[in-house]
Amino acid sequence: MSTHLEFIVCKVVLPGDSAIKEIENRNVDAIIDSFLTGTINANSLRKFLDTMKGTLKVTGDERPSMDNVKWNLKYALNFQQMVMDREPHEDSTIMDSSLQLRMSMIHHLPSYGINDSLGNDNSATSYASGKEADLRFIEVLIQLNKTIRMILAPRERIPRRGIVSDGFLHICCHESAKKKNNIPNKYKKTDLLRSNYSSVTMFTFFSLLLLFSTTTATAQPYTATDHFFLACGSSSPTTFSGIRWDGDEGSKFTLDNIAATSFSSTPSYRDPSVPGTPYSTARIFNGTSSFTYTFPVTQGPKFLRLHFYPATYSDLNPNQSFFSVTSNGYTLLTNFSAFLTASYTEKISSDAGDTNPEVSYFVKEFIIHVKDAQILNVTFTPSPNSYGFINGIEIFSLPEDLYFHDKNLNYVGQTNGPEIVDDVVFETMYRLNVGGGYISGNNDTGMYRSWEPDDEYIFGAAGLKPVNNNTMTPIMYTVETPNYTAPELVYATQRSMGNMSRYYNLTWRLPVDSGFYYKLRLHFCNIIPQYKKKADVIFTILMNNVTAEDYADLFDWTQGSGYAVFKDYGVFINDPDGRGSKRDLWLTMHPNSLAIEYNDAYLNGLEVFKLSKAGGSLASPNPELSFTPTLPTRQAPPMETNKSRTRLYPVIIGGVAGVILVFLAVLTLVVFRQRRRVKNYGTAEDNSSWGPVSVESKSAHSCHSSLPSDRCRRFSLTEVKVATGEFNDDCVIGRGGFGKVYKGYIDNGTTAVAIKRLNASSSQGVREFHTEIGMLSKLRHVHLVSLIGYCDEDEEMVLVYDYMAHGTLREHLYRSNNPPLSWKRRLHICIGAARGLHYLHTSAKRTIIHRDVKSTNILLDENWVAKVSDFGLSKIGPDDPSQSHVSTVVKGSMGYVDPEYYQRKQLTEKSDVYSFGVVLFEVLCARPAMIPGLPKEQVSLGVWGKYCYRKGILDQIIDRKLRDEIAPECLTKFGEIAYSCLKEQGCDRLTMEEVVYKLELALEVQETAEKTGGRVASENQEPPFLRHGEATTTDDNGLSRSSAIRNGTSSVSSTDEGFKSETVFSELQKSTGR
Repeated sequence: MSTHLEFIVCKVVLPGDSAIKEIENRNVDAIIDSFLTGTINANSLRKFLDTMKGTLKVTGDERPSMDNVKWNLKYALNFQQMVMDREPHEDSTIMDSSLQLRMSMIHHLPSYGINDSLGNDNSATSYASGKEADLRFIEVLIQLNKTIRMILAPRERIPRRGIVSDGFLHICCHESAKKKNNIPNKYKKTDLLRSNYSSVTMFTFFSLLLLFSTTTATAQPYTATDHFFLACGSSSPTTFSGIRWDGDEGSKFTLDNIAATSFSSTPSYRDPSVPGTPYSTARIFNGTSSFTYTFPVTQGPKFLRLHFYPATYSDLNPNQSFFSVTSNGYTLLTNFSAFLTASYTEKISSDAGDTNPEVSYFVKEFIIHVKDAQILNVTFTPSPNSYGFINGIEIFSLPEDLYFHDKNLNYVGQTNGPEIVDDVVFETMYRLNVGGGYISGNNDTGMYRSWEPDDEYIFGAAGLKPVNNNTMTPIMYTVETPNYTAPELVYATQRSMGNMSRYYNLTWRLPVDSGFYYKLRLHFCNIIPQYKKKADVIFTILMNNVTAEDYADLFDWTQGSGYAVFKDYGVFINDPDGRGSKRDLWLTMHPNSLAIEYNDAYLNGLEVFKLSKAGGSLASPNPELSFTPTLPTRQAPPMETNKSRTRLYPVIIGGVAGVILVFLAVLTLVVFRQRRRVKNYGTAEDNSSWGPVSVESKSAHSCHSSLPSDRCRRFSLTEVKVATGEFNDDCVIGRGGFGKVYKGYIDNGTTAVAIKRLNASSSQGVREFHTEIGMLSKLRHVHLVSLIGYCDEDEEMVLVYDYMAHGTLREHLYRSNNPPLSWKRRLHICIGAARGLHYLHTSAKRTIIHRDVKSTNILLDENWVAKVSDFGLSKIGPDDPSQSHVSTVVKGSMGYVDPEYYQRKQLTEKSDVYSFGVVLFEVLCARPAMIPGLPKEQVSLGVWGKYCYRKGILDQIIDRKLRDEIAPECLTKFGEIAYSCLKEQGCDRLTMEEVVYKLELALEVQETAEKTGGRVASENQEPPFLRHGEATTTDDNGLSRSSAIRNGTSSVSSTDEGFKSETVFSELQKSTGR
């Protein structure tokens, strides 16, 4: 049986053998959905029709079960997919996404048994199988005679939505259809509701409707008034994917003297993966003259798409092509290098060591609002001693209200931003089909937009699975979300957290140009049947760690499941160094604790647009590369005339001279930086791009780690297993919610390290893992824990630190068998930790706020030197020096959180000061920050310590072991420091610099007192707080917990589980955000 397998749809109403006979006598291509013509693989079609024939057998015993039907259709889908994978660029074998969606919908029909029925619940009288069911089936089709004729009608006569798709499928596929009050009135009187049919028979008719109807694919929601496809450098029209591209030579869009300022050329070598149209030809602009294309268009917004393939044209080196592009007075590109741009965005293999990407093609898309002149000009101007080129130009009109509908965006982190008026030009940075596959322009809503998968940009994707609309929830549009907003395929897939821990999140990392405002459009649609009402799922949306939506509930935004909706936000990406370099735009979504039923967050689609600056400029510098891109290796003979090459000699000579100058400049810079590094050893590096950094992506399109190789070592999983004896439990020195901490040895057993391994089922967030790497790889200080390296391989996430022989500070204060620390040692530890925090607050370009300062995050090495650790929750201070805080959701550990931060959600470095004040009292009193079993005034150590200091009874609550060694004057000074750190208002608290100075002074006071025999004056009884609630004591039970990197097994008392260190990467256990 071939692709011309034949059959007549109008005879399908015949039962049994008659229908099967007709299937084998006619040409299928003549009657199948013309939208699918040429896209179905022969084997896939054969399997599909064989399955359908089986369901039409006369007797029920001969028909396949729905389980067999499911597997047969899976084989049909696999046949189609195999051809797609083998020949991805031949149109005849590309599986249309509409077909894939249809087959997927059938594949996920319920597996009813032979005798299952739809319709009447009274199965005793149902026609569940056999010939009677088929005859009953004929009765239904007779009632739907007009619908059948519509299916067979010419394509242009078929409406977008007919009776079958809106009525019949609704009745067949939804349990609610059994209740007549849930069915549209126009279907209530049909025999369909008075009859019962076997699920196999109903499947057969459903299959026919899906395969042979065009009710959802024939008419586009939007018809463009202007649409141009121009193949630049071509002299004749070409066709690609059903689209006609006109050549620009001799066209009405160019000037008559086109040869005077440009010439056409072809690439000396075109990679087979690059489509022929429009990339097989190019228009080359040389010299200093500009070249302009002029398109007559109607008034309103237009898509302008520029196609580039930076190959070698006429012996011209593509890495020496620099040019500018303007349109209707707006600057789109300045001194633009297509070669550098392609090198930056093109894939690099995820295997380490592959640092030479192949330069490929790409598209720059802009949105320009054309005014009364009704002319769209596109002008190319080569930079001095260089040349420009263009391969193709597309122009499409779009609805006026699609992207310009709301002048006032909801700007995140600020009260206002630029209005979205007609003078604003957009550049499309990303258009993602989240959780789904690639959607070509042919399958868009009439504007030929392409939607890319989000796999390349999802951050820490392990366990974050795509969701398909397997339940066939119908996608519905509204007045606020018209049907041209995005294709149904976008809303039919999503990425969801599913049943993962609520401590995880969904995060996308999107590199963008700094110094611009961006418009983000988030597309949502609930296609998960379990989510049925308000507050079932509530999540928080953050952009660059600033809250955009506290409580996102789709049932507050829509009428229910299946309704498409979008939300627009504005965000500014600061340019701290004024260079306009690339920075990451972070989009994060995570469950909100207010959700009643499910801890989840999901997104269906995402669009990101760069907004032009005042004056209409979108221009940004070319990306800076950390590798040397190479050209395609194969070379063909030059295709241009000698005259053309002679004309370009000055360009080539100038280019060579430019390369020499660049080389000398780079050499000078390297020498300068090397000398500067030696001089400034130990200071922070350039932290203009603070935030989590991607250490490796599983995507084929992602760049490798941006971590400095000399500061952060990447371990293979094999090395980690060797270091830990295959993660042997005998090497475990700590356990927690994240997993385990191992003591291991690297470098042939010469170096002891602490290895933190994130458990796959951990409640710890993946992002904190990468935040810690991002922070510690750029910081070096004697009082900060040293990150040696990391491993992110095969879904294992491991951090490797210097081994801290004495574990955490807390382990030497209370509830352990360790000998007590002397008072002077405690002072030295406090001073060291304060110095580390002072370094974070002042030594980087922007303040780093630790946000989780506590005694378990202060580690002690073999020499008792204090090291601040655990940067999973760390936050970067505000971009603008005039801003005093960062607005963010509350993170931290119960008992240590700054009350001002908790109440206002405004984070400053003084929040760290408050937490450190609690640590000081912890050091002094040797008790936890929180003990719920105590009287109310004593539960919080911070509150209780301040009270005792004000009352002058601080000596009554200090550690009994210190009474014989702490000097009264030192106690007074130390209490004053701790009290000053805990002031209610952040502005009244000390700075960490002042804390360091005052602690050093307290140490001097103590040393002076020891020389003169000074000691604590009072010898009071056991502090009252030690007599209460020992059995109910908990360890930071409300917010976060940290594990230790310590020597040997846990030193925490085995009988006191409340004080066991439990997590390495900090987490917020009762928080609305991450």
